[in-house]
Amino acid sequence: MQCTACHGTSGDLIPGVNFRSGIFKRVVSDSDLRLTITNGVPGTAMQPFAFGASELTGIVSYLRNMNAFDMRGGLIGNAARGQALFTGAGNCASCHAVNGKGPRLAPDLGDIGALRTAELLSRTLVDPAGSMLPANRSVRAVTKDGKTINGRRLNEDTYTVQLIDENERLVSLTKADLREFVVLKTTPMPSYKDKFSAQELADLEAYLLSLKGVK
Repeated sequence: MQCTACHGTSGDLIPGVNFRSGIFKRVVSDSDLRLTITNGVPGTAMQPFAFGASELTGIVSYLRNMNAFDMRGGLIGNAARGQALFTGAGNCASCHAVNGKGPRLAPDLGDIGALRTAELLSRTLVDPAGSMLPANRSVRAVTKDGKTINGRRLNEDTYTVQLIDENERLVSLTKADLREFVVLKTTPMPSYKDKFSAQELADLEAYLLSLKGVK
């Protein structure tokens, strides 16, 4: 990156700025950061840069999550390529929706970039079962008459539980009518450790990190 000429590889050579720690002089939002990169800062050595939209998204994601990216070798992902992997070779869109568009078999990822760090996303892509948060684990319910229902838990209270089953149907169950209710430790999500290269994983992470909800 051209940024290292002034900011250094650790992003802390400019007084009052430390990318690794998330410290910026003039930046609050991602939009501020995009504008600073695109327009530069008059009266300083920060010149404007003409990056494409996907390159800019990748750089912003990298700067916002520099600590985690550095621990994995400093690869900068391309969000546009990552989106192509999400809908194509990764087959992520067969289970995940983005901002309400898509299936409901797995959590909607429309704001995943605001909720998860790059490090957690990286671990989830290579070890989904080991990195999945308890709230997102699938469940198996068996009714007293022997019917088995597998699905994603939407809501649960003391007496009832609501699921999206494997056919994307909303199912509401009364716990008193169940003979078994188990939170599964396995997941249908595959590991991409051996499926994607390091660069492809970085691209997919960059796309996921760019998802900050509907603006």
